[in-house]
Amino acid sequence: MITKISGVLVGLDEDAATLSVPPFEYEVLIPDYVRRQLQAQLNKEVKMHTLDFLEGNAAQGGRLTPRLVGFLTEPERQFFELFCSVDGVGVKKALRAMVRPVKELAILIESQDTKALSSLPGVGPATSERVVAKLRRKMPRFALMVGREGAGEDAEVVSNVARDAFDALLALGHSESDARQLIDEMVNSGKKFKDVEALLTAIYQKRKT
Repeated sequence: MITKISGVLVGLDEDAATLSVPPFEYEVLIPDYVRRQLQAQLNKEVKMHTLDFLEGNAAQGGRLTPRLVGFLTEPERQFFELFCSVDGVGVKKALRAMVRPVKELAILIESQDTKALSSLPGVGPATSERVVAKLRRKMPRFALMVGREGAGEDAEVVSNVARDAFDALLALGHSESDARQLIDEMVNSGKKFKDVEALLTAIYQKRKT
């Protein structure tokens, strides 16, 4: 399984990016929000977290074609795999539906906003209900993700620190909603936290003031 590709972004279509990794070029399927993030990266080196699947239906005598799906961070790929696991979704529908960043989708699922979810391309009321029922309790960590526009290349590092801090706060007795609020306040303050200890220290120092 190909889990990561680094190469020069030499092509960008509505639903795919082409990466040059000499002597090969790889076509990587991407959702719309990833395409928007990549628009300013043409002819630059990019890293994509990928998963592969076989497209086609061998049971009906069709040809199976290997495909790659790519994201800019590991948590985004993990979210995609969860999304695809919902009955009636699958790879193609998930790719089409993900027109908004993972953090926003996770918040919609966590808050059980089936109306907003059903408005996503290819996702109707029945599918949105299944998505919420299966994934709602798995969303808090994804809802803590930090966008690249706010943290640049460090976005994945900041998101990992936030998720680890979330687990630590739960272990210390905080509720999920309280833990997320505390972390969001610190992250949105614009301060930089190199590790979980620094973030937790800042959180408890603020609570004392």
